Amino acid sequence: MEKIELKDMIKYKSLSGVKYAPDGKNIGFVLHEMDEKNNRYLSNIYIYNLDKDKTFKLTSGDKESQFIFKDDKTVLFSSLRDKVDQERKTNGEQLTCYYEISIEGGEAQKVFEIGLNVSEIERIDDDTFIVKALYDVNAPVLDSLSNDEKDYEVIDEIPFWQNGKGYSNKKRNRLYIFNKKANTLKPITETYTNVEYFTLKPDKSKVVFIGNTFKDKMELGSGLYEYTIEAERLKDLSMPETFKYSFVDFIKDDIIFAGSDMEGFGINKNDLIYLLNGTGEIKALTDATLDYSLRNTVGSDTRYGSYSNIKTEDKYLYFTTTEHDSSYINRIDRDGNCERVTKETGAVDGFDVFKGQIAFIGLRGNKLQELYKFEDQKETQLTQFNQWVVETKKISTPEKLVIKTDEGITIEGWLMKPVSFDENKKYPGILNIHGGPKAAYGAVFFHEMQYWANEGYAVFFCNPRGSDGRGNEFSDIRGRFGDIDYKDIMQFTDAILDQYAFIDKNRLGVTGGSYGGYMTNWIIGHTDRFKAAVSQRSISNWISKFCTTDIGYYFVADQQASTPWTDMQNLWDQSPLKFADKVKTPTLFIHSEEDYRCWMAEGLQMFTALKYHGVESRLCLFREENHELSRSGKPKHRIRRLKEITEWFDRYLK
Repeated sequence: MEKIELKDMIKYKSLSGVKYAPDGKNIGFVLHEMDEKNNRYLSNIYIYNLDKDKTFKLTSGDKESQFIFKDDKTVLFSSLRDKVDQERKTNGEQLTCYYEISIEGGEAQKVFEIGLNVSEIERIDDDTFIVKALYDVNAPVLDSLSNDEKDYEVIDEIPFWQNGKGYSNKKRNRLYIFNKKANTLKPITETYTNVEYFTLKPDKSKVVFIGNTFKDKMELGSGLYEYTIEAERLKDLSMPETFKYSFVDFIKDDIIFAGSDMEGFGINKNDLIYLLNGTGEIKALTDATLDYSLRNTVGSDTRYGSYSNIKTEDKYLYFTTTEHDSSYINRIDRDGNCERVTKETGAVDGFDVFKGQIAFIGLRGNKLQELYKFEDQKETQLTQFNQWVVETKKISTPEKLVIKTDEGITIEGWLMKPVSFDENKKYPGILNIHGGPKAAYGAVFFHEMQYWANEGYAVFFCNPRGSDGRGNEFSDIRGRFGDIDYKDIMQFTDAILDQYAFIDKNRLGVTGGSYGGYMTNWIIGHTDRFKAAVSQRSISNWISKFCTTDIGYYFVADQQASTPWTDMQNLWDQSPLKFADKVKTPTLFIHSEEDYRCWMAEGLQMFTALKYHGVESRLCLFREENHELSRSGKPKHRIRRLKEITEWFDRYLK
């Protein structure tokens, strides 16, 4: 068996977008690969045939990740294969081109194009489609301006930018009806309504969608709407009180949706599931007894692409929950009868359902992503894209450790031993802290931690209060950041050192990203026990976070229970920057120039403060990257990031 190397990540395959064909005989999905030479990702559509137990590559354009089944044998996908179309797009034209290809073979044929940047499409009939596309309210004005004027960015609302998408001022995702034959586009949502989610009724007569309408400031609540296609009638189904919808679909002739009133636990409150019948009566199908988030928040750095974690099929709504260290598929009927479907631990990274049979992308045991089938209470692995990792590489299996804190709180965590462990040796240790904070670690494959274990480090990590998977009360740390979570993490670290005497307490490092970066900044201002730190895409100052980032104004107000005008002192007291003059730990800062979730000002402030106070510090700033650097950044940048972190720890811990 060989060591896991830094660049092994280049060879990992990621899966996304799993969909059944209408007859259930084939499963489509997208396979993503890294192209280090050209510093990009290659995405192509693959088909798994259930009858033949065979996987084959359907497209080879390397940029094809949006597709639907037009019928049992035909896939419709977006692509830019024609050089003229590529030039049009490069010159700034809004354009999405669609191709058809038979899964039985043959060349892809261009069938139509839409003069918008389309993100989703659903088929109504052979000539008619409903699409979600980006609409720029200011585009007609901007197009008429001189080239000099186009160098300016005008901002008149918040949020004005969005992580991973750039400036979003007055840009909305709108729904349109597109007719291929007539080549017409008809908007069915208002100019200032941003459509967050939509679903077409199985009989194609209606569409339901979630939208948020705003001009100057986006509020947290959203609306629920139904559009009757033939009658061209829009109906508002929204609750009268503030409510944030997350999902909507049809179940028979009724509407089933999920969402939260955000009361009691704020924006992180777990969603409930509701049924809206034809008479307008709303009935809650779940209550506080299903105290889990309806999504997968189990962390890994080996994913790429988009996933669907909730879907109706026949009389059931299938959905994902995160429970402790794993995510599972559940189902509920219109009477509220709920059951967990999958039983295996790990993570479910998207699924589809056909007549009760489930196809899903999963992380199981020490394996990376593969396609699985769940049928008759049994999971079957269908693909072997990443099997070579298990068969040829040294993998450290996480050992679970459950502790009880001084406050009587149970904290779950893990320890990964160095792969060539010798009980007679002492090893340096790395504490890794997840983002969120409402996210969760589990025992699934994590490349960076496996790499460190192969480089001779003991790696440990946990789910402190604030994490997902343990209910609303456990995840609610509003106004207590740096207090109860810090205590949990430090007591878990104490327990690790007590349990595993081979870890050298004088050679400990700490790192984390996003909330984990915040906590890293906080830790180094409150203890000197760590000899090196790496703070990634961090938060250092809640006041600047409030006023500069894409979610700051509502995230900070909710999570810190303060604004700069209601309690400036509270925000400052919870800011790591306040304690920067106490720091002695050599610290590396990793940040991205286009990270609008935790803008680079957060890293710059903390770096400057440490340099001012004479602390050994280094800042590695990545251009053309955003908050997702460690998960979906350019391949060369991801390699450089992990190289920077590892070399920093090597310098101070070895």
